[in-house]
Amino acid sequence: MMLPFGTELAAGTLRALARRQGTRDDPDRAEQPGKIPHEVRRTAYGSPGEHLELPPLYYGTVDATALWVCLLVDAWRWGLAQDQVRSLLPHLRAALGWITGPGQPDADGLLKYLDTTGHGLANQGWKDSVDSMRFRDGRVAEAPIALIEAQAYAVEALTGAADLLDALGEPGGEAARLTGSGLRERIHAAYWVEGDAGRYLAMALDGHGAPVDGLGSNMGHVLGTGVLDAAQAESVAAQLTGPELLDAFGVRTFGSGNGGFNPIGYHTGSVWTHDTAIAALGLAREGLADPASRILRALVAAGDAFDYRWPELYSGQPMMGRPAPYPAACRPQAWSAASAGALLAVALGLRADLPRGLLEVRPIRPAPFGALSVSGLRVAGAEVRVQVDAAGEVTLSGVPDGVQVSHSA
Repeated sequence: MMLPFGTELAAGTLRALARRQGTRDDPDRAEQPGKIPHEVRRTAYGSPGEHLELPPLYYGTVDATALWVCLLVDAWRWGLAQDQVRSLLPHLRAALGWITGPGQPDADGLLKYLDTTGHGLANQGWKDSVDSMRFRDGRVAEAPIALIEAQAYAVEALTGAADLLDALGEPGGEAARLTGSGLRERIHAAYWVEGDAGRYLAMALDGHGAPVDGLGSNMGHVLGTGVLDAAQAESVAAQLTGPELLDAFGVRTFGSGNGGFNPIGYHTGSVWTHDTAIAALGLAREGLADPASRILRALVAAGDAFDYRWPELYSGQPMMGRPAPYPAACRPQAWSAASAGALLAVALGLRADLPRGLLEVRPIRPAPFGALSVSGLRVAGAEVRVQVDAAGEVTLSGVPDGVQVSHSA
């Protein structure tokens, strides 16, 4: 989310996680070779009432490994120095090995999770509460679970890694690309459902292979990953901006028409700042400016209500025209704070391929904010300023030599 403002934070994140990348099989920590950890704490965490006992370094996540690869590819495209990229290639190969190996425990070739210890996280995506994966009628899904967004992250990771490896003259690109293509086909064969809410992507497949058909925000994470064609992206956009998921201040984690909907449930109806920002980013990447602008305006309205210190999450049911706080929400919270960078990237239509010397600045229309003046962008080590007038005309200053800019309203 913060790459337009420099690659340093991403580089530090990549290195910190790479140092802790799994090297062995340890069921108690959910560690596997190549796997990126979920959480790092100073001490163990215990919650007897929730049957949780988590070690200080815990790997119980199905999505972090693919997301690490996606971050490396994005940082490379935003200008991370080639020597830094190359230093991480052994970790990239280990991560790809986990995605195509232990991460896919069954013959169906889907990434799945299952806590085998009895004291780890029951759900191992970002929605890691025990009741987050629900069917349309409110039933809680049984593990092992194959999240829709985890499959999409893996497709993006595999295809992006293929581009990176090819560009650096390294082997393995074509194999990664073919694996990603096969996974994309499996997504379309298994995850589309149709019911009273229309046609949409299921949140997951349950332990029996049945689509978990609760209408949820998970599908927003599939946008912009290369999984969807134009018509499919429009179907997802229609659901995300429909009355069940979009309220005046963001995208609900779980639709209001689902059984078990709770506007202050942790992942069963609340609005998460970063989740909403990811949906807006994906819509912009798919070229769906109008729904992206609608979600952007909702998130900015929430920011205004919270004095522009977006909390971790808040209620999915406004009260008296304002978003209702979630009592235990972290504020500030890193994901939520970084969402401000995502909002600017959406509004300005920022995309970079700096290894090829390309930068795109294509503000979305209708303009969600009117005129914009943004400084502090970092492009190939230079500080760049972007101004967009009320008519959508773009002016840039500080663009370094060798970078070709394409911009239009």
